Amino acid sequence: MSNDIRIKKGLDIKLNGEAEKTVEQAIISNYSTIRPEDFHGVTPKLVAKEGTLVKAGSTLFFDKSQETVKFSSPVSGKVVEVLRGPKRRIDAIKIEADKTQTFEDFGKFDIDASKPEEIKAHLLASGCWPFVKQRPYDVIANPEKSPKAIFISGYASAPLAADLDFTLQGKESELQAAVSALGKLTEGKVHVSVGKNGNSPLAGLNGVILHKVSGPHPSGNVGTQINKIDPINKGEVVWTVSPQDLVIIGELLLTGNFNAERIVALVGSSVEKPRYFKTIAGSEIATIVYDKGVSKDGNDRIISGNVLSGKQIQTDGNLDYYSNVVSIIPEGDDYELFGWTKPVFNKVSTSRALTFSWLNPNKKYDLNTNTNGEYRAFVTTGTYEKVFPLDIFPMQILKACMYQDLDEMEALGMYEVAPEDFALTEFVCVSKQPHQKIIRQGLDLMLKEIG
Repeated sequence: MSNDIRIKKGLDIKLNGEAEKTVEQAIISNYSTIRPEDFHGVTPKLVAKEGTLVKAGSTLFFDKSQETVKFSSPVSGKVVEVLRGPKRRIDAIKIEADKTQTFEDFGKFDIDASKPEEIKAHLLASGCWPFVKQRPYDVIANPEKSPKAIFISGYASAPLAADLDFTLQGKESELQAAVSALGKLTEGKVHVSVGKNGNSPLAGLNGVILHKVSGPHPSGNVGTQINKIDPINKGEVVWTVSPQDLVIIGELLLTGNFNAERIVALVGSSVEKPRYFKTIAGSEIATIVYDKGVSKDGNDRIISGNVLSGKQIQTDGNLDYYSNVVSIIPEGDDYELFGWTKPVFNKVSTSRALTFSWLNPNKKYDLNTNTNGEYRAFVTTGTYEKVFPLDIFPMQILKACMYQDLDEMEALGMYEVAPEDFALTEFVCVSKQPHQKIIRQGLDLMLKEIG
């Protein structure tokens, strides 16, 4: 049986501003900020209070509902501020970074001689566990449950996504160590997906089932691959880990250091010279962006993540904990006179009604953030099904989430979806509905009511 995954339904959104394959060292950020909102569903309990001196890998906080799940500082330094919101909610922990970094020594780990419980305890104690996500619910994995399989997507198909074949070069030993350790935590298989060319450092790993993926976006989404390889049924759990997080886990196992360094792609049509750079999770976005050829006076939107499912951040914000892309595109706050009546040549559309992007499938566009419309009646058009490759009815599951019918959400396959799986349907939605927000609220409701 072939392990190839060929996706036919989907949409490749080709944008200008792809990163050139060169890596530079970003300006070292003076501050690193960790926001608990990056860890969906976590209620933080603070460990490192203001004034505390921490090392890279020291515990900042843990999850109140799962106290063994700890969250570590990406840098060494001093906790200078704990920002709080309503009801003293912890919104951010700001650390002034040392000029010379020091690390908590967790010790080199013998994977072959270790039992699964020892591996799990080591990942929990070091703060690496938050890199392990689970389906259903798309949250940090519950360490008390064993997954039926683990999925790793080494193929990024989103617009202007970082080229994982490039960013993972030279990290084969760390990847192998992480995969070998995680493989002991499941009785099932570790599934690794790469592009159809198979040039990824992930392609040579031992102890995995390799899949070659081809087709338009969202073929690179791990949810698409789970649906095609081993769909999730009620009562089942699978884990997912991103490749750059695997590198952090692998380095911890091999060296004993929690090194949250990432190779991040700075992309988008507003960037003068898009390319890759080395930085650390939580770094100040200003030191990354404005040193790299982006005008401070430009009317642009900065997105931590890709343009479809990333998070908007302000100029004084920080790189979030998981992203390996910073996208910068023009802010779409202008309006076209009679824009809905004129032929459209400079936008992407799945419709052929006065739109002509289908005539030039390889053309790249300078798109902005304008939604070209406002909220309107949520009607059935058949548009979503053209770009949604999962064996799920997208319109029906969205409406089930909106009227909160848990039985119907279960029956329609809610256990295996995540908000990013609906990013394309949101992009093509003629009703301008926030699909990803609807799915996230539905998953939160299921997690609360069903668990």
